[in-house]
Amino acid sequence: MSATKVSLSLPERLARQAERVAKREGRTRSELLREALKLYLAESKWRELRQYGAAQAGKLGLAEDDVERLIREYRAGN
Repeated sequence: MSATKVSLSLPERLARQAERVAKREGRTRSELLREALKLYLAESKWRELRQYGAAQAGKLGLAEDDVERLIREYRAGN
């Protein structure tokens, strides 16, 4: 895997916390921050998908309970 170096500015307190966690877990700060960014991006994608799903359900006049019920019914039928 090729890597691109990025400069990152952190508040001193956050940098110290990251250093402590990385040391405790036997990882480098870079490994820790890469993992944090991957998790953030994955969560961001899920937020986008949930927002899209909510918008589509709203267009169909469905409430959250309706969606869950319809999924259960669909799964039970297959």
